[in-house]
Amino acid sequence: MKRIWILTIFLALPLSAQENDHAGMTDSAMAMHEMHSSTHMQMTELRTEQPGDRKKADEVAGAAKAVMAKYTDYKAAEADGFRPFLPNVKQKMVHFTNYRYAMEAAFGFNPEHPTSLLYEPVGTGYRLIGVMYTAPFRFSPDQLNERVPLSIAQWHVHINLCMPPAGERDAALQAHPKFGINGAISTENACTEAGGTFHPHVFGWMVHVYPNEQDPSRIWSVERQMGSMD
Repeated sequence: MKRIWILTIFLALPLSAQENDHAGMTDSAMAMHEMHSSTHMQMTELRTEQPGDRKKADEVAGAAKAVMAKYTDYKAAEADGFRPFLPNVKQKMVHFTNYRYAMEAAFGFNPEHPTSLLYEPVGTGYRLIGVMYTAPFRFSPDQLNERVPLSIAQWHVHINLCMPPAGERDAALQAHPKFGINGAISTENACTEAGGTFHPHVFGWMVHVYPNEQDPSRIWSVERQMGSMD
């Protein structure tokens, strides 16, 4: 459990921590859409579709589908360096993350190298349902649009995270927590009063794609990714 917690802390640190941006979101993030149904999640604003957007998004989804064909068996994913995030915590959707690909995504975009594979727990195993791509938090809307068009998909970033003090480190993993991504605390003042450590943003930008869906409206479903956080 200690190892899992250390990994959680590491991943929770803002990708742009070197900017010491504790006062709030950066200018590029402020240009994004207002929060979508959560004090802990910021969504990009849907743009008007431009020529070529659909083709670009379809190409990304096609690459994602090809990747998924290789990793229907989660053991094959593990053999290629994908590791389940918080495997001992009950989740509706488990991210099998490749940390080498995550680092690669900070500098370039390769649709054949998703940061995470998305699995649903089924019995004693997992069912592959999609993939997740990432980008640095510092990215502007235009930079995100270059990777996956904002007229087709909405990127999201986790914000206003209060990490618990050392003596309560497991509190973020409990039902109805005060701390963590689903925590009741969402302001720096409240976090300080609770003895926690506040992060305006964590992980960087993410976008989910479910390329095997028959209904095109569900391939880039925001509702599905929001539901996985319950």
